[in-house]
Amino acid sequence: MDETDLEDLERELPGLARLSRFARSLDRIPWFANIGEALTPGAKAAAEDYCAGLGFPDAEIAMLMDWEDAASVAESLDWQSAAWEAEESLRADLTGRALDLLSEDALRIGMALIAEKVSEPAKDAVEELSYLSDLDDEQIKTLCVGAAVQAANGAALALIAAADSDFDAENHPLAAKFRLFEFGRWPVCITGSSFNLF
Repeated sequence: MDETDLEDLERELPGLARLSRFARSLDRIPWFANIGEALTPGAKAAAEDYCAGLGFPDAEIAMLMDWEDAASVAESLDWQSAAWEAEESLRADLTGRALDLLSEDALRIGMALIAEKVSEPAKDAVEELSYLSDLDDEQIKTLCVGAAVQAANGAALALIAAADSDFDAENHPLAAKFRLFEFGRWPVCITGSSFNLF
């Protein structure tokens, strides 16, 4: 290993350390434990932060009460909506920031680690909940777990970008979205002037 390799590794260590700590915390998330329940003040604040950060400060929180409601909204997602595009733009910005700090290989491995740490417990939680509520729609289960993985990846990207002291990872909209999962929720989508939250 030459001096350049060592310098590159040194540059990546803070971001990799943040990813590792975050990955270890993911088994403590109460995946989907509070879906359909009344919002706590913390969850409400996270929902408002997410909407405002995405550019929809006036979006009303629309509580989805059961799997049928959530499935109906999720199945009618407009992947080209203004909210979807705003979130994708934020994700692209975070990815660019992360790639300023990590190599493509390191970032790919880190995101794969996050996905692995989220997928199994989120899938187990969805399976348990679907058994209790007679949900047999495999597509919705997959979408639900995929949303958890995507939110965790967004939060992880924000953590990596936090190596820049001028970057506020804690108040980033994708961090707020992940906090909703930490509150046991599934933030389904923003449609029109409503933020659909299960």
